[in-house]
Amino acid sequence: MKTRITFTLNGAECEAWVFPYETALDVLREEFGAGEVRYGCGEGVCGTCTVQLDGEVVNGCLLLAVRLDGRDVRTVRGLRSLPSAPAGEPGSELHPLQESFLRNGAAQCGFCTPGMLLAAEELLREEPRPDRDTIRGRLAGNLCRCTGYTKILDAIEAYAGERAES
Repeated sequence: MKTRITFTLNGAECEAWVFPYETALDVLREEFGAGEVRYGCGEGVCGTCTVQLDGEVVNGCLLLAVRLDGRDVRTVRGLRSLPSAPAGEPGSELHPLQESFLRNGAAQCGFCTPGMLLAAEELLREEPRPDRDTIRGRLAGNLCRCTGYTKILDAIEAYAGERAES
């Protein structure tokens, strides 16, 4: 039997009827076209299904969709619309952290990028000037097989430095 849930997705009110066994990953992708929430391992290890739930990163593949009810869900598409989002480049649709990833070559295939960005945004909201080890620790639940993480760490450090200077 399906249950009705309502939640906010990237600032928009949403409604869905879900089975008790459906995951947030499934509902976000299939019902709302959120292809940026990716299926990787299905076990909460890789981080490609990362979303923010009420501002905290969670694995969408482990979260039952019924837990979305009444909550605020943010995917990487919603980063730019965060109330805390600073002004980006004029005319840009991207959050400045996303721009830093582009400038620093932090995305190769891009499969891990949404999860990395959401985890980094949460970290920087809590700790504006983290050191490299802190960044590395907070990204531990997000796997990347392309970059070796150096450019990802560089992009996050660069963005944190730019924010501190402004």
